[in-house]
Amino acid sequence: MKSKILHFLCIGFLGFSLQAYGQVEIPKLKEHVYYLSSDAMKGRATGSKENKKAARYIEREFKKMGLTPKGENGFRQPFTAKVTRVIVKDSLRKAENIIGFLDNQAAKTIVIGAHYDHLGLGKDGGSRDSTHIGHIHNGADDNASGVAGLLELARHYTSNGITEPYNILFIAFGAEELGLLGSKHFVEQPTVKLQDIHWMLNFDMIGRYNPANGLAIIGYGTSPGFKPILSDINTSLKYHKSHDGSGGSDQTSFYRKDIPVLFFHTGGHEDYHKKGDTAEKINYQAMMQILQLAIQAIDNSMKQADLPFQATN
Repeated sequence: MKSKILHFLCIGFLGFSLQAYGQVEIPKLKEHVYYLSSDAMKGRATGSKENKKAARYIEREFKKMGLTPKGENGFRQPFTAKVTRVIVKDSLRKAENIIGFLDNQAAKTIVIGAHYDHLGLGKDGGSRDSTHIGHIHNGADDNASGVAGLLELARHYTSNGITEPYNILFIAFGAEELGLLGSKHFVEQPTVKLQDIHWMLNFDMIGRYNPANGLAIIGYGTSPGFKPILSDINTSLKYHKSHDGSGGSDQTSFYRKDIPVLFFHTGGHEDYHKKGDTAEKINYQAMMQILQLAIQAIDNSMKQADLPFQATN
């Protein structure tokens, strides 16, 4: 009898742990980051065939997970992006958001996003080293790491055996590096009603965790509801909270529509927007912990009926 009791206690503890911390897997994170930031992807510049290949990769993953297409053409939400930082012949580019929906038949929806484009060969502007223009800007941290996190959270929530009290919309944004164009397009042409969005979580550059700096959780002040959500987090990671909802990534587009946002970011580094941002430099163990933290925050937010918006500037 004692052994049976111990067995059930262990199973119960295991179930709690998996629900609380998520079934995030380092090999999966590596698989996504290495694929998206390989030299073969040539930096995933908006409009390039490699960027389209990255879009197909994300779409295939969404399909495998059983997400419902929530674009305007299946999983795709096409739009036109324009290069404005430098003068190029082909300034107008075809771009797409890739959108998958976990439909829990709920009234409200949580949005989780990350951008999948990067700088290509640096010829469209944005490179931080002029000697690197013409070289592949792999973008492992920026933002293959965020897309890997997006895909692992999608896998977690589609395979955890739980019907959550909120729907979840997973968006891989295009053309972020050209001025947040994908997220701007989505909030102007939303495929779910903006008033039905509970809040938005954005991952951008979560692959270079440094204990000296910690994880930045930006947007903490965009809703008073985030205080209890983040006060009950179990993690060994160092993190700090920033109130402002604006910043150089896609959560800004949602914040400007009065939607509460959080933005997870591990900070700048010497390889940011240079050719040295490669997959072997990513801290995959810390990435896994960041995503476990995110799952706890998401699950905590699902206990709240409302997250009132609060402007921070």
